[in-house]
Amino acid sequence: MVLRGTNQESGRPYNRRIVLEAIRLHGPIARGEIARRVGLTVQTVSTIIRELEDQEFIIGAREEPKGRGYPATALTLNPEGGFAIGASVSPIGIDVALVNLSGDIIGQQSREIANPAPELTFTEVARIASELRTLRPKGRLLGLGMAMPGPFDVEAMSFVGPTTLQGWKDVPIAERLNTVTGLPAFVGGDVASAALSERLYGAGRALQEFYYLYLGVGTGGRLVHGGQVLRGSRGNAGEIGHVPFIPDGEYCPSCGNRGCLERYLSVEAFDRRSKIVGEEGWIAEAAPLLRTAVLAIENLFDPETIIFGGLAPEGVMKKLVRAAEPLLPSVAARRERKVPRLILSITGKAALLRGAAALAFSSMMAPRIGGAGDDDPDPLMHKPNREKAA
Repeated sequence: MVLRGTNQESGRPYNRRIVLEAIRLHGPIARGEIARRVGLTVQTVSTIIRELEDQEFIIGAREEPKGRGYPATALTLNPEGGFAIGASVSPIGIDVALVNLSGDIIGQQSREIANPAPELTFTEVARIASELRTLRPKGRLLGLGMAMPGPFDVEAMSFVGPTTLQGWKDVPIAERLNTVTGLPAFVGGDVASAALSERLYGAGRALQEFYYLYLGVGTGGRLVHGGQVLRGSRGNAGEIGHVPFIPDGEYCPSCGNRGCLERYLSVEAFDRRSKIVGEEGWIAEAAPLLRTAVLAIENLFDPETIIFGGLAPEGVMKKLVRAAEPLLPSVAARRERKVPRLILSITGKAALLRGAAALAFSSMMAPRIGGAGDDDPDPLMHKPNREKAA
């Protein structure tokens, strides 16, 4: 995403958020580099920096001098400058975490519930969120993000089958979360949320182009292009789990096709098949499909790398990646590669919760034009009432 400031009269809140977003994506970063990236003057950026420092969103530090003069101040987000609740609901339970601006999980609670119903989920998320808030009673809580399995808005596939949530059709999820928690609430797909987490906090931070292959209860993937997670027209881009990999293979109850990748390569498939063939047997069955999936993704999208993460046990994920070697020839098999073709992410459930919280951070802090000039009260620019919180 290209971040550019504006000279419009109503653009002060927008420019503030543009600068904050540049620091979030590229920090530690100097004022001059921010100005270059967003197209504002150094003086304007410096004024905004003072405002953001006053609001405790950012902090700055100088490196030790290595020659004449002083090095520029490197600006980063203040981890304690804001918090969000990250929640995840899946066919196997509910997870909720309090996350700071740096993506650190301050506290986390889980409940194992088979196919949790909407009202139970809302009640539990509200209860856990209330308990987690006590860990930072004086902190600025920006909102709540919830990640849930897709695909979305597909009549024959949404909320159907063992890898999706049943009974959630037509539920106003964000509105109900807002009602029970009192927080601005945002909802996204689990795969997109995990990919966003990897982009902001994981191995994808240094990359502009990568594909995130997610081994959850089901299987999915998202392409990160230009640093942004590509959604598609309905938020379902990259739904590789429902691409048939085995002609006339097993029936997929979630979509009605046969031979879908997630019937063989997913946590649900691992749980189901390992009871019959054992862990090593399942890895032997799944590794060729992972190898083929990597080939297909590379030839379709030509990413810098594929980051493989998810909810399966870390030891199983490592064995699966090793068993997939050597990878098949593709457009990515180049000698001058700077990163491996397949990278294992071991953040697991943490990536999902960080990504869910990032939905709230991104939505509340996202640059947007609006307001009535300098007198327009930007809701982002209100310090927490420390004394009241105390």
